[in-house]
This record gives sequence, C-alpha cells and structure tokens, in this order.
Amino acid sequence: MTGALADATPPERDRYVDFLRAASIGVVVIGHFFIAVIFWEGGRIYTHNAVGLQRGLWLTTWVLQVMPLFFFVGGFSNLRSQEAAQRRGGGYRDWLRARLVRLLRPAGVFFAVWLAVEAILHLASNASGWLPYTRIPFGPLWFLGVYLVVVALAPAMLRLHRAGGVLIPVALATAVLIVDLLRFGAGIGWTGWLNLAFVWLLAHQMGFFYADGSLERAGRRGAGLLAAAGLAGLIVVTNIGVFPRSMVGTDVEEVSNMSPPTIAVVALTAWLVGIAMLLRPHLSRRLGDRTAWRTVIAANSIILTVFLWHLTAQLLVILALHPLGFGNEVTTSARWWLERPLWIGVPLIVTAGLVVAFGRFEIGK
Repeated sequence: MTGALADATPPERDRYVDFLRAASIGVVVIGHFFIAVIFWEGGRIYTHNAVGLQRGLWLTTWVLQVMPLFFFVGGFSNLRSQEAAQRRGGGYRDWLRARLVRLLRPAGVFFAVWLAVEAILHLASNASGWLPYTRIPFGPLWFLGVYLVVVALAPAMLRLHRAGGVLIPVALATAVLIVDLLRFGAGIGWTGWLNLAFVWLLAHQMGFFYADGSLERAGRRGAGLLAAAGLAGLIVVTNIGVFPRSMVGTDVEEVSNMSPPTIAVVALTAWLVGIAMLLRPHLSRRLGDRTAWRTVIAANSIILTVFLWHLTAQLLVILALHPLGFGNEVTTSARWWLERPLWIGVPLIVTAGLVVAFGRFEIGK
C-alpha cells in the first residue's frame, strides 16, 4: 500500500513536513526508552529521568526535546487542511470533525483497553493483595489533550495570522514572559499553567509561516538568524538562576521547563525551527528517493499509535526483564549505560507488536 501511495504523491506535496512529524515522534519514543531510570517503591513502578542524574546530559535536550516541532508541523498541516476544506465548501464543523476523528479513534481504543486492564488489575489486587501498579503508560496523554485544544483553536489562530502576521507569535511570546514573571517574580504559581496554551499555540503558529511560504522565502539567512536567536535565548534564560538547563523534567529540579512550559521553550522552538529550516533543502532532496519516502509514509500512517502505546511497551518490558535482574540500577552507573541498547531495542520490538495489534484503528481498516 505504501508503494502505491508513494507513486501517487503529487509533486507539490511538502514531503519534509511528513518527515518532521515522523522524526519528532520517533525521537520522543526513543528518548523515553533511553532516559528511564527504573525503580520500585511499595510495589509500584516508577521511572526517573537520567538527565537529572547524569552530569551534562541536559545538553542533549536542546536538540532532542522535539515536541515543539510536532506542534510546528501541526500548524502547517492545519493551515493546508483548512484551505482544502474551504475549497470543497466545507465549514468549521466538518473540518474539525475530520481532524478529531483521526486523533480520537486510536486514542479511544487506547483508553478502552486500559480501562479494561485497570478493572482487571483492581479485581486481581483485591483478590491477591499485591500487584504492581504504575502510571507509566499514561505519560503521553497530556500532549493529546493540549493538542486537541490547539487544533480546535486553529481556524481562529489562522485568522489572526492573516491579520497580524509576525505580531501574533510576538504577542504570544510576550504573554509567556508575563506569565513567567507572575509565576516566578510575584509568586502566583497557578498562572504558569496558562503557558500550556501560549507556548504550544506559538509553536503551532510558527507552522503557519512555513505553510504560507514565509519561512522558505526568508532563506538560509532567515533560518540561521532564527536558530541563532533561539540558541542565544536558551543560553540567556537558563543562566539567570530561574530556569533549569534541561528542556525535560528531571525529577530532581524544583522547576521544569516543560510542565508547565516556560519562556525557555519559546527559545527552544525558535532554535529547533531554525535548524529544521536550515536542513530542509538537503533532507527534501533525500526524500525524493522512493524507498525513503515509502518509509516516511508508513511511519506517519501509525505514528499516533506508536506514541500512545510505546510506554505500555516499556512497562511490559520492565515486568518481563526486572525479575531477570535487569533494570535494577537507580543511578546512571556503568551498568545502566551498558543496558541502554537492551532498554531501547526490546521496547521497540514490543511497540512494533502493539502497533500490529492496534495500528489498524489509526489507518482506518
């Protein structure tokens, strides 16, 4: 099927967007497997983030915390899909329904399966008195909830984009900064959660500039300036004593740049989008190869299934390997590093099995 889709790809399609979508989720999945430090406490399974335990590992998050790119790609796709819907004479409801169905169908299956599993575990726990329990499989759900809100707001944000252009991301960045000042300067902690909207809407808004050709017209010079501004921003904000250097939560730091997001993620977004645009010409040429393009098509057809189920795979592997003596290191010791290929490779294999079982609900078969 992927071969037929590859052959039918219209020449005007921006293949790089599809590559970024698949690559960003792929990096997230492998990153989750890589950084997990597993420990058990009171019959419950937890994972800590190795970035908080290993000196200097925070630097990798400036490249591998790619969630802003997923929202960036979402902005591109939502603009293009709205334009296509308008050409067909469709309205907001029809467009939103089509977008949500693709998101909610695989998510609904995930919820249904885990609801049944949780019910069985609850009954078994009452009967036996002990059963491992964990929240590990539900880690991705914050993203899904936020992305659904961003999608619902996309038509309104597109109208703002067409009316205000670059002023809209500037306004969103200003809102993020004000929220951080209220949170850290005035001590009004709850305001930080407003940045769940402001930060991710900004990353999504940047995708509009890609879709309408603005970023491409800016050329390598514009992409380089954007990346440099983002990198400079990261260096500045992570050295003022308020924001940590890591772009992921580390469990050992009081403040996380991601939960809720901070102005550091705005700088990260500029840095990553700039780098992505610098790499675009070279990678787009590579995507002209039929085999490479078929791989991207195949990955995108089940990408949400992979994202939803990969931490379930990790949990299953923990339950299987822990009794065999693996995954017992609670620090980033030499043995922890030596086990990394095992803790990446085996969960990937199990994830593939789960995709075989549940990927059909995303593909639509």
